[in-house]
Formats: sequence, C-alpha cells, structure tokens
Amino acid sequence: MNKYYKYAPNVFVAKCDAQHQKGDVISVCSKHGTERDHIVFNFLGTSINGEFHYYSIVRLDGYNAQEHAKAKAAKYGEWATNAAIKSDACVSAAMEGHEFLSLGEPIKVGHHSEQRHRALIARNHARMDKSLEFQNKAESHASKAAYWAGRTDVINLSMPESLEYYEHLLEIAQDKHTGLKSGKYQKQHSYSLQYAKKEVNECKKKLDLAVKLWGEQEE
Repeated sequence: MNKYYKYAPNVFVAKCDAQHQKGDVISVCSKHGTERDHIVFNFLGTSINGEFHYYSIVRLDGYNAQEHAKAKAAKYGEWATNAAIKSDACVSAAMEGHEFLSLGEPIKVGHHSEQRHRALIARNHARMDKSLEFQNKAESHASKAAYWAGRTDVINLSMPESLEYYEHLLEIAQDKHTGLKSGKYQKQHSYSLQYAKKEVNECKKKLDLAVKLWGEQEE
C-alpha cells in the first residue's frame, strides 16, 4: 500500500512498497484511510532496509496548496456570513417590547406585570449577549478567511512550480548580495551583507530541494 510520508515542511511524498516510474498514476492512502490518485514525479530514495521507495507526487485532480487555501477562505467566509446573519437576527429579536421599554416604565414591584416585565428585559439582554457572541465569531471567521485568501497564490515546495519560483528568487537574492558587495545597492545597516548572504543560502537550499522533487533526473 502507498502512504503519505512527510519529507520536508509542507511536502508529503509517497511511501511505496513497490517501484514506480515517472508519470505513473498511483493511489495513496492517508492515515485516515482516504485514498486519492496521484501522479508520480521523481524517485527520492529507498529506505535503509530496502522495503520502501519514496516518490514526489501531485494529486491527479490538481488539488494543491493553493486550492486548499481557496477552499479554506471560502469555508471561513461562509461561516463569517452565517454568524453575522445570526447576530443580526438576535438584535432583531431583542427589539421585543421595544415600544414599551422605550417609555422607561419602571418595574412595578408586587404588580401582576412584574414577572413579565423582568422576563422581557432578561430575554432581550440574553439576545444581545448572543448577538455579541455571534459578532465575535463572524469577525474571527472573517479574519481567517482573509488570511487564507492571502495564500491562494503562495507557491511552496509541494508544487512543481516551486522549481521555477525558487530559481527566480535565487537570482534576485544573488543580485542583491552582489550589489551590496559592489556598492550598487546601499547598505541599510551593518548587517545588510550578512542578511543578504543568508537569503542566498536559504534560496539555494530550497532550490536544491525543488530540483530533487521536481527537476529532470538523469536516466
């Protein structure tokens, strides 16, 4: 059986008990027992005991980190809308007896209306409290929806597009580092050159991994 294996941050590969070729379509099973079809990309190695083989994969249906972000944004957006609707409904319900209460009529202690008067006020207070609760939920969901909406264009190492993406980032980082050394770019502080070199190294590291996952391999 083929299973998911966490190979790097944001990257899950296929852990297989049989060998496969690039372009093969295989079914991979999650820890929850859900099976999905994937396309095999690159061979990444074999376990020490030779029992398992590891391959970079992408889902056959095209679902990736960006599609995941879109789904999350849509879900939280829907929840935010529903919570806002419930909050408004509670406010409307809290208008019960508004005309009477707006008169500022005091509770007549001992009068037959005392219990109804107190109950009305209590109901409306509870409804406003519930409205605030739903409003807070709506704001929380809306914040999460905005976060995920901002990630719908993010490219990470789980995607074949990361190869070209990190090639581009490395070029930018190298230009910045070289420019700071030559004086082409002005140093903003005493650590500018060190930070630029660190950025180059990080981009190289990610590009090397992207090449291993998604680059062309020699036969």
